[in-house]
Amino acid sequence: MAITDIKVYAHLTDEDIEQLTAELDQIRADIEESRGERDARYIRRTIQLQRALAAGGRIALFASSSRIARVAGTAMLASAKIIENMELGHNITHGQWDWMNDPEVHSTEWEWDTTSPSVQWKKSHNFIHHKYTNVVGLDDDIGYGIMRLTRDQKWERWMIGNPIYNLMLGTLFEWGVALHGVEVTKYRKGEKSIGEVRRDLKVIGRKIGKQVGKDYIVFPALTGTNWKHTLKCNAVANLIRNYWAYMVIFCGHFPDGAEKFTVEEFENETRGEWYLRQMLGSANFHAGPVMAFMSGNLCYQIEHHLFPDLPSNRYAEMSVRIKELCEKYDLPYTTGPLLRQYWQSFWTILKLALPDKYLKADSDDAPETHSERRFRRIERSPGTPKRGLRTAIRERTKAA
Repeated sequence: MAITDIKVYAHLTDEDIEQLTAELDQIRADIEESRGERDARYIRRTIQLQRALAAGGRIALFASSSRIARVAGTAMLASAKIIENMELGHNITHGQWDWMNDPEVHSTEWEWDTTSPSVQWKKSHNFIHHKYTNVVGLDDDIGYGIMRLTRDQKWERWMIGNPIYNLMLGTLFEWGVALHGVEVTKYRKGEKSIGEVRRDLKVIGRKIGKQVGKDYIVFPALTGTNWKHTLKCNAVANLIRNYWAYMVIFCGHFPDGAEKFTVEEFENETRGEWYLRQMLGSANFHAGPVMAFMSGNLCYQIEHHLFPDLPSNRYAEMSVRIKELCEKYDLPYTTGPLLRQYWQSFWTILKLALPDKYLKADSDDAPETHSERRFRRIERSPGTPKRGLRTAIRERTKAA
């Protein structure tokens, strides 16, 4: 099942973890000290590009009776929404640009272009998810309360619909993220009252009203007789944004190798072990400069989880140093092509729709769920050189 002792699982000593912590702290310090005009220019240009695309898309849709205008307008609007959600909204609300002391890009001021109110998003994502990353029972992002994504979640009959819930979540992703702020899991457990749920729904309802009014009433109405075409194009742009954001998030959290952890492990962890949990609980995917930008640089999910409040445009250079640390401490650096990472996530969703009795892999050594017990049958000969997790996985695979 999930990892109960991350130090044992990672094959690291207390001294190793202390040294790893110091080196990661140094990366943070180096980036913080080097932040400056280059980074400020980057975020301001990104805002200018996003607003230009949004304006261009809206203008093109005034001529939405033309197929060319519809395609161009939808493409520009979808791109603007993706950039706003991924590279701007997500990263600004993490506080990545608070150091600039510019109200326009401050985490307390930004309200993003999606149905989820930023105030609820910052609680469910910045606090709960990033603090309790992949801790089963504490991180609601493991399945979002509607899917089974680890064997540590006891199978129930309704989970047979995993693939259907997955399709619905991808299609309605912005709505799913908004409702995620209600914390349905807490309500089910009796940790949240119906009154608190109603208050959250009121906040969400106000934000939904603004978004629906903007995309499906005001802007279509402004295009006059073309309003039907414009409404459809706005819906398609939102749908494109939803699927892309969903894919990026799933590829960063649920491929094989993105580990899960127990509450007991979390309760006893040190700051260095928190770092280690972020490294082992996240996954990257391969991306060139354009795809990295359009993903909000979340193709570097490992780096983001290690340093969620550092500027996203610096993740690429951080990744070079993180890879070097993984080499030094013999740790895996989970990454791969986008489609492979998504396929692994989707295969997990399909498998875990079934009861455990139909699953073949050992529950401590399944691709989607590992624990330190996966290594219990590996014997080392006296005098064998010290090895880390990556070597141990390789040896385990050979022995299987």
